[in-house]
Amino acid sequence: MLVLYRLKEKVELSDRQFKEPPGRDVHLSPIPVHAPPPQAKPTTSMVRVEPVTKPISVCPAEPRSTPCPPAPEAKPALSASPSPFRMKPTAGLQERRGSNVSLVLDMSALGSVEPLSSGVAPGRESAATEYLQSAGRPLTRQQLHDIVLHTQSLHAEFAEIPMNFVDPKELDIPTHGTKNRYRSILPNPHSRVILKTKNTYDPLSSYINANYVRGYLGDEKTYIATQGPMINTVNDFWQMAWQEDCPVIVMITKLKEKNEKCVLYWPEKRGIYGKVEVLVDSVRECDHYTVRHLMLQQGGQSRSVKHYWYTSWPDHKTPDSAQPLLQLMAEVEQDRQSPGGRGPIIVHCSAGIGRTGCFIATTIGCRQLQEEGVVDVLAIVCQLRADRGGMIQTGEQYEFVHHALRLFESRLSVDVGQ
Repeated sequence: MLVLYRLKEKVELSDRQFKEPPGRDVHLSPIPVHAPPPQAKPTTSMVRVEPVTKPISVCPAEPRSTPCPPAPEAKPALSASPSPFRMKPTAGLQERRGSNVSLVLDMSALGSVEPLSSGVAPGRESAATEYLQSAGRPLTRQQLHDIVLHTQSLHAEFAEIPMNFVDPKELDIPTHGTKNRYRSILPNPHSRVILKTKNTYDPLSSYINANYVRGYLGDEKTYIATQGPMINTVNDFWQMAWQEDCPVIVMITKLKEKNEKCVLYWPEKRGIYGKVEVLVDSVRECDHYTVRHLMLQQGGQSRSVKHYWYTSWPDHKTPDSAQPLLQLMAEVEQDRQSPGGRGPIIVHCSAGIGRTGCFIATTIGCRQLQEEGVVDVLAIVCQLRADRGGMIQTGEQYEFVHHALRLFESRLSVDVGQ
């Protein structure tokens, strides 16, 4: 009993030590607002948060008429003038970032791409038209050699050129989509080739995805830029070649590059396409292209046509060398300038805008260098896009045209010196 009594006294003494003295109130004093918060104890976390020392520039989600300004401390290497008609990016378009933004068509997805002109305000359309009609930058021979070293400047300049694509509503032709290789690449109405047909009640029979394109000094109908023929448009293609009395056809694509780019639209020896009979007289193999001499016959008449098939130009890219292109261009120009006063030259790739635009632009530029000693690639491309939207597809192709013209000018200077 004595042991239990002693144990009870110790427990009561311990309880009294933990209790507050009677009559004492407990007050919680608030922390002043200006006082710094208590520092947290260091942790052993492996995640380290770096403090933000520079302002961050954030672009809004919606497209802007001007590029997002850089951070205050970052100075851009090149400042390009803003475009009053910069198009909104859309599905199937890839952004390329440099000093400015250029639009690159993803040809593998063109079947689902809407035209850039669709939904563009009338004021912006008129600004784009004015730009295509007035823009230019003549380059002397020395300036041409200098500009190819400033690729950023070339890409920024290319980004300002309006694409001038067509809204499908502008083509009042029922079911014309069945004759288009890519839904968003359509012929501009004012310059499109119209096939002659006896059936006036069927506008589709007169439709082909092709445009007349002006040449040097704005010469009308120097070229026809068109898409690679499809299985259901081969007859239309040969009807156009006969109707327009075309002496030369330039094909700048393989039949298949990952997917179909063009169908085989000529025979091995002899073939009949609608009302046009096509015969292959001879074939000449060159290093980078093949030349076929064809004979077209219809209604008791015959016409000769040369078919150039250039296969050394990869899709979405540029050739490793401009020399084969210049060789092809020189041979085609010789055929075009031969006496006889025949019709335009047909040029096509797959969509009829990228490689097709490069070939025509380079040809016009070389002629301008020969005749004037200067070249205005910007004005040339604007003229092409006024006739057919999207001509010259990427900034790399625009750059390649300048490289080809520089090579041509170098050889021209040597010839003049000799």
